Amino acid sequence: MRLIDYFPASSISIRPSAGSWQQAIDFSMESLLKHRCINETYIQSIKDSTINNGPYYILAPGVAMPHARPECGALKTGLSLTLLNTPVEFGHASEPVSLLIGLSAADSTSHIDAIQALSELLCEEENLSELLSAKSEQQLADILARA
Repeated sequence: MRLIDYFPASSISIRPSAGSWQQAIDFSMESLLKHRCINETYIQSIKDSTINNGPYYILAPGVAMPHARPECGALKTGLSLTLLNTPVEFGHASEPVSLLIGLSAADSTSHIDAIQALSELLCEEENLSELLSAKSEQQLADILARA
């Protein structure tokens, strides 16, 4: 399965801004909730864990992968991508985040290939720059489709 295949329809979006890190989480989980990859409990689990443990899912400067444990409400494996034109602060001395990659992992193994492909994509500085500066959802999808 290709990386782009883990993204349900309409799961790639660009938003002007988020009023808070909580709203950024909501934005990144919106399509996964709509496609029944997760339930509301999953989203709340991410927020609760962030409050208790900090933003453990920040992968690189400007990039976060919000997620929770499968038993917290993950129903199917899926990914979403939300680009914020104005970065949002997550506090805890972390850099502001512009790119959120929402992850729903239904079990401990079904998402491994997607994470590996995503890691390869993000470790190339040029790909990361393209994602962070994309102007359209189609441009984001095209970058993901190359992985």
